[in-house]
Amino acid sequence: MKPKLSLCVLLLSFLNFSVLAQEKSKKELKAERELQKQKEIETLINSENFVFEAQKVTPQGGRLIILDYNTYFLKFNTDKTTCDLPFFGRGYNIGYGSDGGIKFEGIPENIKIENRKKSYNVKATVKGKDDVYDLMFTVFYNGGASLSVNSNNRAPIFYDGEISAPKSDENKK
Repeated sequence: MKPKLSLCVLLLSFLNFSVLAQEKSKKELKAERELQKQKEIETLINSENFVFEAQKVTPQGGRLIILDYNTYFLKFNTDKTTCDLPFFGRGYNIGYGSDGGIKFEGIPENIKIENRKKSYNVKATVKGKDDVYDLMFTVFYNGGASLSVNSNNRAPIFYDGEISAPKSDENKK
């Protein structure tokens, strides 16, 4: 009986070691997730179709302001760019009765994409109804992004947030 028991224990220990040898370490799993996220971001940037969700804003000469989550956005697309972002700072020529935020729709022009070591720079110009907006995104491989908005009628302002794929119309239903 003892030889059978010791043989079973020996056999189970070999099976256990083979299973443990096939598992990936936490570092390998983390590296795989980071690489997958980097490929997703690269695909979004190259398609020139993504959504920037602002989480923080820094006006020129002001303090960092944390925004409500998933409330403010800029939907970037080569056909139509839509923006609804808050504005804190100096306005030079703002229409009477306007809500004060940066809200516009337009077709982006002069789109330039530059690949850096750990990020992408995306520059574009969008003509809104009453103003012209120069947008400069810095998009990091992990999905984090910063956006600088310069316009003719307002002081420059900076937003921090994340980019993601746009939600399709089917998901909204």
